[in-house]
Order: sequence, then structure tokens, then C-alpha cells
Amino acid sequence: MEQGAARERATEGPSVRFGDPRGERPGGAPRPAPEAVENARVPEQARGEHTHGEPPFPRPGGAPAPAGEDAGLPGDGPRAVRRHSVRGQILDALRTALVAGELRPGEVYSAPALGERFGVSATPVREAMQRLAVEGAVEVVPNRGFRVVVRTPRELAELAEVRALIEVPVMLRLARTVPAARWAGLRPLAEATGAAAARGDRAHYAETDRAFHRAVLALAGNEQLLAVADDLHRRSQWPLLSAPVPRHADLVADAAEHSALLDALVAQDLPVVEALVREHFTGADG
Repeated sequence: MEQGAARERATEGPSVRFGDPRGERPGGAPRPAPEAVENARVPEQARGEHTHGEPPFPRPGGAPAPAGEDAGLPGDGPRAVRRHSVRGQILDALRTALVAGELRPGEVYSAPALGERFGVSATPVREAMQRLAVEGAVEVVPNRGFRVVVRTPRELAELAEVRALIEVPVMLRLARTVPAARWAGLRPLAEATGAAAARGDRAHYAETDRAFHRAVLALAGNEQLLAVADDLHRRSQWPLLSAPVPRHADLVADAAEHSALLDALVAQDLPVVEALVREHFTGADG
């Protein structure tokens, strides 16, 4: 068993290039903690993908990777990690690339090619892609890899409608029952979305937007609600290139709705709460 584990570690490589030593993204934005990844079995049709002829995984600003360098994501630096951490960090990196539009809708990406870019074997990339397939971000293309889904306007509208059906009643109930002091603790999260929008950092805005909504819904004390709402939120966010790209001013205005929502919740202004939540779901990235 120990020999088998050693072989697996050797296959994965000693490190993966994610995050600088401070664990920060460019511009000082914090990198979220790696998420747990299910150890799902990989179907046979997802193996043996061809790697030639697929679009390259872009680097920040479109710059090519220097010769001999393992390409990573913005702000990457070396750091030794365990295998399960590698999978979690790759999943986080792929999610960020999807939201930022670095993985293009309709394009097919193979696990071996992405593994080469990340400096790891295809196995953790394939596992992360399988998770993204469950979340509806990619779909398996037999013998080739994974195609990034293309969200149609109708699909985005349907997701917004389902989110409204779930979250509006919950937020109205919270507006009636949660003390004003509890809402004050969410101000930093609202401010974080505003800062990301001001920088034009759509990927970080998507992260902070989800964090804000999770924090609000968490006050309902229903874990199943959180899981369902977060899944719907992710599906509505990526890939953003398949939806109209908002102007910078629109993104800033969308972020400002978080603070306005907190004001309405504190004031227990139910009509304004409902209007803001419904509008936010149909906004830039909400």
C-alpha cells in the first residue's frame, strides 16, 4: 500500500503552481480556501482525450508561458501540497477561469493538456472537471475531454426565476425576524463586492457575490437551502462570456445593490427587499 501511495505521489508531482506565498490574487484580493472535492470515479469516456488542436489555456493578459515554465493562473507561485489539496486548488482555479472567461464557452479542453499547464498529472484535473460537469459548467465529450457549456439567454432567465422563487421568500422572512445588529456584520461582505466591481475584477466579484448571498441565507439556519441556492448561483454565473458582458458602470451598480439590500433589511422595508433581490438576479453577475 505504501509503495502504491508513493507511486501516486510521484505521478502527481511535488507541487502545483497556485497562489503566491501570501495566498493572494493580483490586486490584493484574497484567494478563497480550496474547496473539498468529491472522490468520484472517472468514467471511461472521459479518459484518453486527444490534446492536439485545442485552444491554449491563457495566461494573465494573454502572455504566453515562458519556455520551460509550468503555466498557472494569475499570481501563481510554487507551493508543495498534498494530492487532495491539489485537486481542490485546481477546482478553484478552473472555477475562476470559467468566471473570468479564460475557458471559452463551446471550446473543448482535455485533462492531459490542462495537467501539463498546471504541472500535474491529468488525474486531479479530470476529477475537478468531473465536479464541474456535475455543477453544469462543462460537459463530457467522449475521447476528447470537456466542453465548456454555453448558457443561452433562456437558461439564464430560468435560473434567475428559480433563484427568485427560493430566495425572495426567505429574505422577506429574515427581514421580519433578524435584528438590525445582525445585518451590520454583513457590511464588509457588501463592501468587498463593491471593491471588486470598482477594479473591474469580475472573477473576484463573482466570489464575493456568492459569499454575500450565502451569509444572508445562512441566517435562515437551513443547510439544504444553502446548498441548493449556492448551486443555482454558480450555474447562473458561468461561463459569463455566454451572457452579455456588462459595462463597468453596470457592474458597479450591481454591487451597490448589496448595500442597498442591507439598508432595506435593517429598515424591514419588505417591498424594497423584494424588488432589489429580483432585480439583482437579472443584473450583471448577481
